[in-house]
Amino acid sequence: MSLVDVLRGHRVVVTVGSGGVGKTTTAAAMAVHAAMEGRNVLCLTIDPARRLANSLGLDEMRTSEQNVPPSLFARHGLECKGALSAMMLDTKRTFDELVAKHASDDEARDRILNNQIYQYVASSLAGTQEYMAMEKLHEVRKDPKWDLIVLDTPPTSNALDFLAAPERLIDAIDSPAMRWFLQVFEGAGKEAFGLVGRGATVLLKGIGKITGLAFLEQVAEFVGGINDLFGGFKERAEQVSDALRSPDVAFVLVTSPDPLAIGEARLFSDKLQDAGMNREGIIVNQVHALIDEPSVSTGDQVIALGNVLPESIDPAEIQPRLSEALRTERAWARADRVQVERLGDEMGDDTPIVEVPAFDQDVHDLGALARVASYLTRTA
Repeated sequence: MSLVDVLRGHRVVVTVGSGGVGKTTTAAAMAVHAAMEGRNVLCLTIDPARRLANSLGLDEMRTSEQNVPPSLFARHGLECKGALSAMMLDTKRTFDELVAKHASDDEARDRILNNQIYQYVASSLAGTQEYMAMEKLHEVRKDPKWDLIVLDTPPTSNALDFLAAPERLIDAIDSPAMRWFLQVFEGAGKEAFGLVGRGATVLLKGIGKITGLAFLEQVAEFVGGINDLFGGFKERAEQVSDALRSPDVAFVLVTSPDPLAIGEARLFSDKLQDAGMNREGIIVNQVHALIDEPSVSTGDQVIALGNVLPESIDPAEIQPRLSEALRTERAWARADRVQVERLGDEMGDDTPIVEVPAFDQDVHDLGALARVASYLTRTA
């Protein structure tokens, strides 16, 4: 199966991988290609960078859907037979919407949303962004207007955090420590210290001296509020986890030839398979091409340089520098080839590996994204 088949045969394509390997650009390029083919595509990204917005012809990435006008495609000589929209994930807004959906009443909703501990958890706690990316995907996936949704997942040094996000949310909410804390404070308010066992009293008083009683009350309120939502949250997290294993969801690994990135891609690939998720392809970005050695002598190279360089530049001085740059480029290319071939041997013939060359310039507009797409779909 080629990457074209993956895009045509699935309704959701999720790009995964560590940071700095071109994952966001890859997701955008796949979305551009699918839209040009005639599909109604949503590109859901985590990256708020202006560079990505500019690449899509937008002033900025927003947390609401933005259509990329066909006229922007035409400006670069491209025909968009379908439609392309982009949206940036707002982690806290997505969490707020979950709370509003599952709260028992408006008072319970407002109590949680205004809680200081909740506000930290919803915007800053490790793992929250990973889960909310999946939650948002689950939400837009139910909208029939999208033929294809391309999700750019959060960059992470540990790709396993992403796969385990729904289960980790359930474990965090239903942990023994959370249940104990809830039992201690439930219905007690500020009088909790007098209503619990001596050991708990000593522990809580000790914590209170460090953090202050007001902080503990905020924690208690948060734990109690989350407990009120637990049934809905747990059910939702299980739905999200199951959705990742649906046949219409494809995972595409994105990496670079860097040995560390290749190693993480192999590990992530194994975990995808172990979790029953569909690994449908691997993309290796920034691969250096092996340039041929010059077929003429050094003297002839100097003469050729003299024919194209300004008179103020001595070609005999420039030639050694160019030769050294060529040797360095060839060394990079050979190293990249070793890594890509090793990855191919380990993945086997059933997983397509697509290479995208290292470009001289950054991807900064729709034309450049279409160029990336041409390599992804093997039309370059």
